Formats: sequence, structure tokens, C-alpha cells
Amino acid sequence: MFRGNAGLILGSAILASVLTGPGQTIGVSVFIDHFVDDLGLTRAEVSTAYLIGTLTGSLFLPTVGRFIDRRGVRVAQTIIGVLFAAALINMSFVQGFVTLAIGFTGIRLLGQGSLSLVSTVTVSLRFVQNRGTAIGMFSTVTAGLMALVPIVLATIIAAVGWRSAWLVAAIGIALTVSPLAWFGLRSMPTNSAPSPNAASDPSNDDTYDRGEALRTRGFWILAAISGAAGMLSTALNFHQIDLLTQAGLSKEGAAAMFLPQVLGSTLAGFGFGYAADRLGTRLLPALSVALLFAAHILAANASPGLAVVSYAVVLGAAGGATRTVSATLLPSWFGTTHLGSIQGTLTLLNVGASATGPVALALLESRVDSYPTAILMLSTIPLAALLFALLPPFSKERRRSRQVDHG
Repeated sequence: MFRGNAGLILGSAILASVLTGPGQTIGVSVFIDHFVDDLGLTRAEVSTAYLIGTLTGSLFLPTVGRFIDRRGVRVAQTIIGVLFAAALINMSFVQGFVTLAIGFTGIRLLGQGSLSLVSTVTVSLRFVQNRGTAIGMFSTVTAGLMALVPIVLATIIAAVGWRSAWLVAAIGIALTVSPLAWFGLRSMPTNSAPSPNAASDPSNDDTYDRGEALRTRGFWILAAISGAAGMLSTALNFHQIDLLTQAGLSKEGAAAMFLPQVLGSTLAGFGFGYAADRLGTRLLPALSVALLFAAHILAANASPGLAVVSYAVVLGAAGGATRTVSATLLPSWFGTTHLGSIQGTLTLLNVGASATGPVALALLESRVDSYPTAILMLSTIPLAALLFALLPPFSKERRRSRQVDHG
């Protein structure tokens, strides 16, 4: 299905997305204990620094999106790769709370934010026919390979220490991300118009700019489901070792639960992508956030054996489904002319939500002295998002007004 130029671009986007790993929660998680032990910080202080860095970095993402729209994904990814490598080098020099927060700002903005943004936009622009399937493959293969990131980083830390591990990661990024963009994305246009190799995109006949998109219910439905997934999946993954060891697993067993998440993400990503292309999209946002609600119920009742594996699979499925649905519906609903700008704003909200997750769960757990109770309290968030996602994404009046504007 995806051969030649299409396969090259999809593969390049997947690899770029995987290389965001050192800036993702799943990558940062293996450094947390080292920050606590060597910097003299509490776990709550590290979580707060992470919150500050993530929120601060996310403020620049709409600007990054506009830059992608103006200059194109090839130039944008080339520059982002250089800056991300520099941010990783900076992480090797952190000494305390302030420098750690500054370091988190850099890797969250450039890795988890900007590089993720440009790789997602690349796939959305290149594929029109079978876009849902392409994004499903992009999301699931990325998630599968991302599961290797903490293993690789932990191995490097064991070999050279945590500070040098950041330098090794920086070298890896410098040697891959920018060259990958420059040589692998040659056929992509210099701005965010669809690739000339892609079929005509019918969504462009009714394209929205960012301001128009933000005035639709559809945008806020996508913001609600992706924000809930970002916040709560980050919270559960950030505290997974502590959460699952209290549920009766060993530390090794708790760490291994990242692997069933990959299975769930793969199944949901392909399934929801296929459904978007062939069965319609009306209920997909609600179904994706329903999986997140189910993951919370399972997490609150986690115990060694089938129960904890089921939790991990469903949590992974929620993430895979939400990523696929959001990335597929954004260009379908709003067109691709201003996709970087709109996607950047959505990513800002998503990253901001993800920043609050670890702190929210930590504070609730310390208040009620129980992970299950805290998780059940947080489950009201995906439940509310589920009800909101059942509403029509566009009002009839809004559709009519746009038809007049474009008439």
C-alpha cells in the first residue's frame, strides 16, 4: 500500500517520531530516580520541574506550527533536530531545581512538542487517500518502537552514567533527525500545501484557518479527548513503577507493563485508522476516550496477573486510538492549508494537559493515601470528555455560514 516515495516519507516520519523519545515521559522516566538521588530533590519537586518545563515549552508550539506552515516540514525538521540535540546536551549539566526545569523546557518543547508536531504534519500532508490507515500505521509503529526507548536509555545509563547518557542521546539525534529531514523529505513541498504526489484533498475545498477552527465544537472535541489522554496517560506512566509495585508487582514486573501497552496501541491504532477510512468517523472520538475511562477502572483494580495486563493493554489502546483519531480528523475537518498552526495549538493544549497529569496524581495520592481512590477520582475527566465527544462537531449554522463565505 505504501511503497516508493510514500513508503520513504512514512518511514522517515515514523523514525523522527521515535527519536522524540528522550523528550517523552517514557524516556525521561528512567532518569527520575537519578535526579532524586543525585540532585537532592524530592519526587514531587522533580514532578513540579517537569510541569514547569512542559507548560513553558508548550507555549511556543503554535509559533512552531506557523513556522511549519510557512517553511515546510523539511526545513522545520532540519532546524528542530539541531536544537533538540543542543537541548539534550544541556540536560547533562543540570544541577538543581531551576536548571532541571530549564532543561525540561528544552527537551519537552523540541522533542515531545516540536519534533512530534512536524512528523505528524508530514504524514497528514503526504497522505490523503487512506490517510487514516497511514496515520494508524504511523502511530502504532511509533508506539511499538518507542517502547524500546527506556530500555535503550537505561542500558546507556548503566554503561556510562546518567549525565553521559544525555550526551549519547544528543549525538544520536544530531546524526539522524536533521539528515533524515534533508534527504528523506526532499519531495515534500516548501510550505504546508499537500505533497504534489498526493491525491487532491477534498477537505481543502473548505479549509479553516486557526481562528475559524477554534470557533468550532469539533476542535474542542479533539482537544478534550487528546487532552484527557495526554494528561492521564502521562500521569499513569510517570508513576507506573510506584503504582504497580503498591499493587503487588515487582519493580521489574511493573516496568514490563510498558510492553502490553504496545500491543494495545498497535491494535487500536490500526483498527481506528481502518475504521476512519472505511466506516466513518462520527463515533471514533467518543470510543477512543471510552477506552481511557476503562483503563482507569482497570488501574484502580490492578493486581498481579491478568488484571494488570488487561489494564496495560487498554491504556495502550486508549493512547493509540486517540492519537490516530486526532491526527486523522484534524486535516479531514479543517483542511491542510493551516494544518501546522491548528495542530500546533492542539498540541499546546495536549502538552499543557500532560504536564498537569503527574502532579495531579501525586497530589491526589498523597491526599487520600491511595492510588486506586485517586485514579477513580481522575476517571471523571475521561467520562466528561466522552459525553462531550458525543455532540455534533459542527453546528448547522456554522456549516451554512461557511458555505456563504466561500460562495
